[in-house]
Amino acid sequence: MKTKEEIIAVLESKKTRSAWSKGVKAFALDLLDGIDGEITKENALNGARDWKEYSYGGCYYIYDSDIAEALCTPSELKRTDGGRLQPNGSESWLDVQARALFQAWTMIQRAM
Repeated sequence: MKTKEEIIAVLESKKTRSAWSKGVKAFALDLLDGIDGEITKENALNGARDWKEYSYGGCYYIYDSDIAEALCTPSELKRTDGGRLQPNGSESWLDVQARALFQAWTMIQRAM
């Protein structure tokens, strides 16, 4: 198993092109930064059952505008009025964040 610093180096070396993948990568780095001790999903979730509970429980961004800013392109930000409008017909911004956090954890696992 790699050390936290080695995993961070792998993640930082990953090339990202889209706003979404850049946001997911930033989430992954933030998650790693918040883990003390062994890098496990349980430690990353910090007491939450899953990424949805983590997101809805206020463990990460709580404002729609912050989530939108972290994950959207400028045109998506304009379309959603900077996060004031819902991202799509089936998700809230907290759902979108939970999906991004899940992908961030998957990115960490692949780097391990």
